[in-house]
This record gives sequence, C-alpha cells and structure tokens, in this order.
Amino acid sequence: MNETQANTLVVTLVTIINLLLAFLVSGIVIWVLGEDPWFALKTMLYGAFGYDEGLGYTLYYTTNFIFTGLAFAVGFHCGLFNIGAEGQAYIGGLGVGLVCLWLESWPLWLVFPLAILASIVLGGLWGAIPGYLKAKRGSHEVVTTIMFNFIASVVMVNLLSHVLKPPQEMSPESREFSEGVWVPQMHEIFEWFGIEITQTPLNGTFFFALICLFLVWRFIWYTRWGYELRTVGTNETASVYAGISVSKNIIIAMVIGGGLAGFVGINEIMGSSHRLMLNFQAGIGFTGIAVSLIGRNHPLGILLAALLFGILYQGGAELSFEVQAIDRHMVVLIQGLVILFAGALENLFRPQIEQFVKRLAT
Repeated sequence: MNETQANTLVVTLVTIINLLLAFLVSGIVIWVLGEDPWFALKTMLYGAFGYDEGLGYTLYYTTNFIFTGLAFAVGFHCGLFNIGAEGQAYIGGLGVGLVCLWLESWPLWLVFPLAILASIVLGGLWGAIPGYLKAKRGSHEVVTTIMFNFIASVVMVNLLSHVLKPPQEMSPESREFSEGVWVPQMHEIFEWFGIEITQTPLNGTFFFALICLFLVWRFIWYTRWGYELRTVGTNETASVYAGISVSKNIIIAMVIGGGLAGFVGINEIMGSSHRLMLNFQAGIGFTGIAVSLIGRNHPLGILLAALLFGILYQGGAELSFEVQAIDRHMVVLIQGLVILFAGALENLFRPQIEQFVKRLAT
C-alpha cells in the first residue's frame, strides 16, 4: 500500500467512523425519548429511498447541496472560507428568474444556457466583490461574505415587494413563468421512455449537477488554473516565488464559487417553483459548507455527502411524520450531530486510525 492509498483509507475510515458515532448518539437520544432507534432508522431510510416519491425528494435536495458544496470547495482549495453561498445562490437565482421572465416566449433550449450564464454572472459577481476585498484590501472573506448574505436578502425583499410583484398580488413573489421555460421534471423525462413515476420537484437539473461535479474535478486537478488555485491555497509565499498571482486566483475562486452557488436557482426557480420567491435558497448555502467539509472538498465526496444530507432532509421529514416523539427540531439535532462529528470533531480518532492503517500497510 503506497502513501496515497494509505491517506485515502485514513480519510475514508475517519469519515465512516465519525458518521457512525453521530448516528449512534442520535440513536441514544431517540431511545431516551422512549422510541425505538431501529424503527427510527428504518423509517428514515424508507422515507428517503423506499418509494419513488421519497427518492425524488431526496435527489432534489441532493442537487442543491451539490451546487453549494462545490461552491465552498473551490474557495477552500484556494485557502478561502466562503460563507457567502447563501447570498450568491440568492442573487444567482435572481438572474435565472429575470431571464425566465424576460425571455419566456423563447424555446427552452435557448433560455436554459442563458439562465446558466445569468446565474454565473450575477452569482459570480456576488462572490467577486468579497474576493476583490480580500485580494486587494485584506478584508476577511468570512466577514464580507456573511455581510453580503444580508445585503442579498435586502435586495431580494425590495425587488420582490416593489418591482417584480404583480400589482394585484399580495405575496412578495413574481408571476409564474411560461411553461415553455420550465426545466422538465423527472416524471416527464421518464414518460418519454414510457415509464411512469410519481411527480416530485426532482428535475433535469440533477443531471446538470452531475456534470458540474465532473467539470470541477477536471478543473481543480487537471488544469493549470486549478493547479495555481491549489498552490495559492497551500502556500501563498511559495506561489509568489513561482510567479503565481495570489490576488487573481482569490478573485477567480470566489467568482467560480459564486457561479456554482447561483446554479441553485436553476433547480429551484426553473425546475421547481417556476417563479421568483423570497428565501427559495432556505439555508442551502450554509448546509453546503458541511457537505463540502464532510466530503473532504472532493467532488466525489461532495456527491456522497450531498446524498447523505438529502437523506437526512427527506428521511427526517418522514421520521417526524411517523414518530410522535420526534419533531423537526429533533431532525435538526441529528443533522447537527453529523456536522459535529464529521466536521468539527473529524480528527477525534484520527491518530488511532492512522496507527491502524500504518500497521495494516506493513
């Protein structure tokens, strides 16, 4: 076993053991509440995978977490802690909504790439400003991205309350888009092949998310730009000596992260709600941080972590519905335990696991 294989095994075992500990503690809490932990686990898994509707919702949530997980990971590889995916998704979604409102008479095959471009431009711009402040003024990206989340919220409230809201409507949301610019939902796609499944918010954006995973993987590990970005994240001083522009790569990383976060608007706006709404991102940006960290900032790990949180979201909803003693707050507790053990306490058992792998390799 070479060093790379050993490190991969260590990371895998650390993640698995921490997740098992999180679920073990969750099971103890459920048992203390007087419920059967095994029944709770089976109920959660059934709610996430046991029938086509549950699976549809699980993959729908997974799609959003892939985008925000990738958004955080790109910045992390450049040594940045991008907390702004929430606001970047919000503003990127605004771009998607404006394209759908203005070009709703156009065919989907033209509107879809323009919506992607709009989400990249507006989401990337919302990431570029904190990136510029970090690169040129030394402002900490954690502070600036958090503040830009609040600014994005104010901007959207004003636009949807006073500009985009139809005059006869009371709710702060835009009118519904024409059906011609809706991303096909998964039940419609399956119907093309003669297969009938239950209608859910899951739509064709899921396949676009998988493409983004592949493209980010290729970009970070197999391009010169990705190499420069990772070099800056590893050692800024060495990057300067190697002739790599630190400030340029910081801004690029934040622009790419903002654009990726903006793709949440494709899934939510074009694929599900079919209108611009307040808070359509609903904490997805913050969950993406946990998804990326648990997935070790690698696209494959992000895919698995996004699926895990999709299971927790959908399976947790089923659990709170079926088990009286467990409500949505309990589900949030389970999610928090996963983040605690797999994120904040990820190195709790790492020394012992590294020793085990070292003995295994010899």
